[in-house]
Amino acid sequence: MDNQQLQVLVEKISLTSFKKVFAHTASFNPRLRTTGGRYLLHTHNIEINPKYYNEHGIEEVKRIIKHELCHYHLHLEGKGYKHRDKDFKDLMSAVGAPRFCQPLLSSKKYSNGKRYMYQCLRCGQRYDRHRKVDTAKYVCGRCKGKLKKVSE
Repeated sequence: MDNQQLQVLVEKISLTSFKKVFAHTASFNPRLRTTGGRYLLHTHNIEINPKYYNEHGIEEVKRIIKHELCHYHLHLEGKGYKHRDKDFKDLMSAVGAPRFCQPLLSSKKYSNGKRYMYQCLRCGQRYDRHRKVDTAKYVCGRCKGKLKKVSE
């Protein structure tokens, strides 16, 4: 999917779900890292993270577009367009837009893939961690006993 196809999709979703015209630009922005999309207040454009299309497909992109169109239409109407506003929450539930998008599997948080298991030598409490723990520095949170690495 390219920017032109994305533009057509956003215009179509705006007409079908909101019964309003989307008169600005929608495009992919590969520099987005922590969000599925964003609505730009000054230009009224919408940017979508292309990683969501690559990993989750067109359905997730449609959900993100609905969320951003809620910001767009409410802002242009002069109503509450922020996440905490009642107008925004009401419109999101009316059109079926999600509050959050699914997490990216390729994000740094999930890319390591390694898990470290530690166990207390005194009480047997187990700790599952993404990062290594310095067993000489840290102790069990329950009984203050020494930790031992069980597995990676």
